[in-house]
Amino acid sequence: GAQKDKLQDLLLFYSSTEKKLVTLGEYVSRMPESQKYIYFAAGESIEAIDHMPQTEVLKDSSTEILYFTDKTDEFIADMFRTYQEKEFRSALDDEPETADAEKKEPDEAAQPALDFIRETLGAKVDGVKASTRLKTHPVCLTCGEGLTFEMEKYFKSFQMPTPVKADRILELNTDHPAVQAMEAAMTSDRAKAELYAKILYDQALLIAGLPLEDPSEYTDLVAELMK
Repeated sequence: GAQKDKLQDLLLFYSSTEKKLVTLGEYVSRMPESQKYIYFAAGESIEAIDHMPQTEVLKDSSTEILYFTDKTDEFIADMFRTYQEKEFRSALDDEPETADAEKKEPDEAAQPALDFIRETLGAKVDGVKASTRLKTHPVCLTCGEGLTFEMEKYFKSFQMPTPVKADRILELNTDHPAVQAMEAAMTSDRAKAELYAKILYDQALLIAGLPLEDPSEYTDLVAELMK
């Protein structure tokens, strides 16, 4: 216990609000009373994490996020679970709880579009849902419970006989013009709607820093739209 505490006190992570490396102790000392979790976001670099659509809601409520840029940072959080009785929580997980964030209720009318994307993408995704936290971006990819995308990338370097894969849950901003364009095409031009669905998924992969299954197919899809 004492060793663990000592180790935790020494760790430094980049802070989204302080724009420098901070300790967990400093982070907790700044937490408003209403905040339940120590929020972190893992990614390739500070810049990559900064541009992640999932962090928008937390940033808008001025919630401090710790950026995990080292491949093993997420494993540390997983191992420790808590610091000063505050739980670690990924900002990229399902629905971060912010004290003052307005809960946007998913729109029932969006269900046909969600079903259409699920049908179009098939086994590529483990779920499709209307996002309650995307504001300016059309899509993002979340991993649900368990293994994260950064962990998946980490294990990939070991060339395991069975590749370890995180779940892929596609979240859609149903208010975004790109998603609405796909919905409009569902009745007027189904082939075009399928094109939109595939492009939205590939964009979500790119944002998550995951490799495209077929980069040349993606460029062909975009070129098709530019005709």
